[in-house]
Amino acid sequence: MADALAKIPVVEIDPEGTFKYILLRVKVKDGDVHKDIVRGTRTAEYHNHIFEKVNPAMEALGMECKCLGGGKIEHNTQEKKMRVFGESTAYGKADHSVSVEKLKSAFRDYEITWSDDKK
Repeated sequence: MADALAKIPVVEIDPEGTFKYILLRVKVKDGDVHKDIVRGTRTAEYHNHIFEKVNPAMEALGMECKCLGGGKIEHNTQEKKMRVFGESTAYGKADHSVSVEKLKSAFRDYEITWSDDKK
C-alpha cells in the first residue's frame, strides 16, 4: 500500500489561470504512512467540489484523505510564476507555506510566492 501512496502525484493543478485549491493529507487506510498533496482547478465553484472529486479516487486506491485547508492559486505559465493566497470558507486557510513547497517540487523552474491576503 505504501507503493500506491508513493505513486500519487504530489501536485495536480490547472495549467493556467486563477483557481481554487485544497491541501490534502492522504494516508493508507488503517495506517500511519501519509503524504500531503495539492489539487486545484478552475472548474471548481467551491473548494468542496475538489474534495468531492479527489476523495472517491483516493478511496478506490485504498487511501483515505482529509482536507487540511484551501485557498487560491494564480498560475501564469508564460511568466513561470505562481501566487498562493486566500482561504476556503468550508475548510479554512491551508498552510500556504506547505502548499508552496509542494508546488516547488513539481514546478522547479517557477517563482512561487504566497501571502495571507484574501485577494
